[in-house]
Amino acid sequence: MSERIWRKSSFSTGPQSECVEVAAGPNGLVHFRESDDPRITVATTRAIWATFIAAAKAGGFDRLTG
Repeated sequence: MSERIWRKSSFSTGPQSECVEVAAGPNGLVHFRESDDPRITVATTRAIWATFIAAAKAGGFDRLTG
């Protein structure tokens, strides 16, 4: 298996900046993990990932943050 290239948001800066990292995987899957504990990764389809991102951008999860 080739090494994944993980990408982190450009909004995540500084030494204490934990956030979600994303990488393309085989078979068209998208892998994501939390940067402060990269041992655990989750994989999903591109369609589900796109739906999740659209919902996050639309504020669909805002009620969970406080």
